[in-house]
Amino acid sequence: MDFRLGHADKLPIADESVDYVFANMFLHHVEIPLRAIEEMTRVLKPKGKLLLTDLDVHEYEFLRVEQHDRWLGFERNYIKDCFSKAGLHNILIDCIGTNCCAKSSCGDNNASVSVFVAVGTK
Repeated sequence: MDFRLGHADKLPIADESVDYVFANMFLHHVEIPLRAIEEMTRVLKPKGKLLLTDLDVHEYEFLRVEQHDRWLGFERNYIKDCFSKAGLHNILIDCIGTNCCAKSSCGDNNASVSVFVAVGTK
């Protein structure tokens, strides 16, 4: 296994060099989600697959401060549009059937947010 440190918009991986990209609960932390998806698509070989999991839209503002979330989840149609703009096809987005849960540091807020999975082929 090879570990590399990079940024969402500049992965230290050659163009079209990997078969699969998997991003788990990552997208809501990046500044520009479309750019991150485009970058993950860049490193995929033709017919490679991008699979990501992330949060559906929610209203738990405390997650911006305590969990460093830039986005309060995503509309699934937005993710589908980003995948399409990045050049992916055969796009499928669905609920994984579980929630991501977090408690605020002061204990007065509890978040429970549904999680989706999105997959597309280059």
